[in-house]
Amino acid sequence: MQITGQNYIGGARSAKGETIVYSVDATTGERLSYDFYQATPEEVDAAARAAQEAYPIYRSLSAEKRAAFLEAIADELDALGDDFVQLVCQETALPAGRIQGERARTSGQMRLFATVLRRGDFYGARIDRALPDRKPLPRPDLRQCRMGLGPVAVFGASNFPLAFSTAGGDTASALAAGCPVVFKAHSGHMATAEYVANAVVRAAERTGMPAGVFNMIYGGGVGELLVKHPAIQAVGFTGSLRGGRALCDMAAARPQPIPVFAEMSSINPVVLLPEALKQRGDTVANELAASVVLGCGQFCTNPGMVIGIRSPEFSAFLERFAATLNDQPAQTMLNAGTLKSYTKGLEHLNAHPGITHLAGSAQQGNQAQPQLFKADVSLLLSGDELLQEEVFGPTTVVVEVADRAELLQALHGLRGQLTATLIAETSDLETYGAELTAVLEQKAGRLLINGYPTGVEVCDSMVHGGPYPATSDARGTSVGTLAIDRFLRPVCYQNYPDALLPDPLKNANPLGVARLVNGTTTKDALS
Repeated sequence: MQITGQNYIGGARSAKGETIVYSVDATTGERLSYDFYQATPEEVDAAARAAQEAYPIYRSLSAEKRAAFLEAIADELDALGDDFVQLVCQETALPAGRIQGERARTSGQMRLFATVLRRGDFYGARIDRALPDRKPLPRPDLRQCRMGLGPVAVFGASNFPLAFSTAGGDTASALAAGCPVVFKAHSGHMATAEYVANAVVRAAERTGMPAGVFNMIYGGGVGELLVKHPAIQAVGFTGSLRGGRALCDMAAARPQPIPVFAEMSSINPVVLLPEALKQRGDTVANELAASVVLGCGQFCTNPGMVIGIRSPEFSAFLERFAATLNDQPAQTMLNAGTLKSYTKGLEHLNAHPGITHLAGSAQQGNQAQPQLFKADVSLLLSGDELLQEEVFGPTTVVVEVADRAELLQALHGLRGQLTATLIAETSDLETYGAELTAVLEQKAGRLLINGYPTGVEVCDSMVHGGPYPATSDARGTSVGTLAIDRFLRPVCYQNYPDALLPDPLKNANPLGVARLVNGTTTKDALS
């Protein structure tokens, strides 16, 4: 496939700008041969307006037609060849096996949302029938279901070039909700983005979607124009706390504020309980080290903090954990910018008087060395910000607490997280489980026992979200079918004639969906 580097606007390609941006080989740092045209303000406007024009057409399509579109995207992604996989590897330094697995996850997400559309629960259909004889006042006929918000701006993530990018979870859930998308390609893998955008466009053409259902723009600085555009009604973002917060502030300052669903920063604490360390301390050390360095630590669920109660077993664990991390090889990161941020984060940890370096070779060259630090518990109890800042890469910080009471204090000091983990035996859970869970469920979106947070299953029950700063809105998730909720809003129809009602609310229930009718869930038609 020839890469043109042109923006995707309303079903056509556009290259009106003079500013050229480019991709690099993530391993060598050498510039790749592709030129990409940074979108002009006029092109950003055109992309947003194309999505706005497509919206009334696209949202009125049946759920079945939108499902067919998502499945067509999945088929196109699965059909991309070895040349595509090699290109993604070149832009990201990720291995081919990881890319093949991530592509399967990306196409799987599309098919999962197609299933959601067909089963119809996303409508949230509710009906309260008229009570004309009710005293002192009659009740009108009231019917509610949900519809898409409107055009959504989606920002690609650096660490998942497929699953959280062009056709990733935000795009899939927005399209499922009936919302056209304007995608801002990530600068770290623009050639990858073009391959995937072509797949989306081919699927749109095959299934007869409106031309502006999917648009994509390149370049720096264009994201602000996009978020501030009046046609955009919501934003999906995965990235840094600084970037996500900037988008939230921009969106809130608009004449019409809009929601930003940003997944931003998490240190994903892992709590090691006493009996587990007695029974399998060496095993936990090895497993946890593997989780820390997995994918060069470039996961938003990387375990960035380990908390344990002072004991001989914890000291033995820490010795084994440090030795294991010392044995881990350096790895190439996604891009030079990610390595620079990682190195800067390590410098801040090394410079802090309350933090001690325990393991890891000095950073050198263009690869990331795994690192281990130990922080005084007083930093967590006092709310020290550095201790809670995510260092994106293969590093973690250990905190030793004196006893159960100090453990609870430390956990109360945590900010919002994507995940929180307990490594525990049955007796640990009997002693600590209820009390710790009561705290952690206020701090994180996903609680784990005897697992490691790296690895996020895409399914109905998954939550990939959490209180700020893990995300900008703790009520949502960016992984799993509940992600569609972010881009829907409820609409109530009062005393509407049946012919004008949306299909989920019509008396005959032509879609056969479950509805809450007068407080009872049923699929029955209404007479």
